[in-house]
Amino acid sequence: MEKGSSPGNNSSLKRAALFLGLKRSMVGMLAMVILCDMGERMAERFLPIYLMAIGGGAISIGLLNGLDNLLSALYAYPGGFLSDRLGVKRALIFFNLIAIFGFAIVVAVPDWRAVIVGALFFISWSAISLPATMSLINRALPKNKRTMGVSMHSLVRRIPMALGPLIGGAFIAAWGERDGIRYAFIGAIAMAFAAMILQQILIVPDSPKKKSHVAAPRKSMLARMTPQLRLLLVSDILVRFCEQIPYAFVVVWCMKTIEHPVSAIQFGALTTIEMATAIIIYIPVAALADKGGKKPFVVATFLFFSVFPLVLYFSRSFWWLVAAFIVRGLKEFGEPTRKALIMELAPEDCKAAMFGFYYLARDMVVSLAAFGGAFLWIVSPAVNLFAAFAFGIIGALWFAVFGRDLEKA
Repeated sequence: MEKGSSPGNNSSLKRAALFLGLKRSMVGMLAMVILCDMGERMAERFLPIYLMAIGGGAISIGLLNGLDNLLSALYAYPGGFLSDRLGVKRALIFFNLIAIFGFAIVVAVPDWRAVIVGALFFISWSAISLPATMSLINRALPKNKRTMGVSMHSLVRRIPMALGPLIGGAFIAAWGERDGIRYAFIGAIAMAFAAMILQQILIVPDSPKKKSHVAAPRKSMLARMTPQLRLLLVSDILVRFCEQIPYAFVVVWCMKTIEHPVSAIQFGALTTIEMATAIIIYIPVAALADKGGKKPFVVATFLFFSVFPLVLYFSRSFWWLVAAFIVRGLKEFGEPTRKALIMELAPEDCKAAMFGFYYLARDMVVSLAAFGGAFLWIVSPAVNLFAAFAFGIIGALWFAVFGRDLEKA
């Protein structure tokens, strides 16, 4: 027996891994998420500032945010289709190569139009790969551990979301808004290659489906969506309007608009605070959600989504922004539960495709809010933020009144 180890220690580690759902494929997927998201978040969070530095304006920022939502919609369904047809392991390789190509465009051509072109390939990596990761969780874990699995996925995503902007802010402080962000994209390319190597070593291959309903017309997928899933979709759309109307302009509000603007490093610290808040609540909430009703957790997360733009409007200095970003972190309270609910309500033979179709339907509509947010911002930041708050409250109340727990559904 090795020094420092004992049967008791090994047993404790096994129990912890079992509690957290950390099987081999899950570990490989989580490692991939950390590396890919770390590279992306080092640069992507500062893209509005980068666009302004290289000649873009408010419309280009709105265009970028709108594209993010539109591509998230358009890519989610093909992402689920490829995952079901190719298998998760091969599909993830393909998705990573697409993101690397987009990063390379931004590095090679420092022009705001090139950023938009590159964004076509990298900005929706999370969307195109999400159906594959949800399908992997559903396949690798038993039913009573899937909310925990989704929570672990969401938790580890917050690590790069927290650290990435800090590193990106340090790059900007060292090399400026133009070169600093380009160097961050070079780092993103290296991390994406490392992620591909790890995921191929650790993820257990699955068998591609020879026949699948994902090949059916879009209407048939809509027909297969349960009434409970459609109801959740309506609420989700309204709440995402609340999120996306101001999303691209949050960094502009903090660094350019308020009376006491923050620096790039301070904004990175705010993002770290947001992600740390989310990380703290994930595991205890997942343990409770797997044992009891899901509806209270989903309602709570919708309410936190709704309140954030209102709190942000009254936050005009760093310490008030700290409070606002804690609220923003609490919006993750029921997000893993919502994703687990989608997968549980999806048909067994096309779970990844139905998950992708859900996001296709949601984000196609929500992309209008992202585009419209730029015009609302031009009218007034206050109009932008209060409109977002109104949409969020309506969506939260809709689900509070009509939504059902997973068990009842």
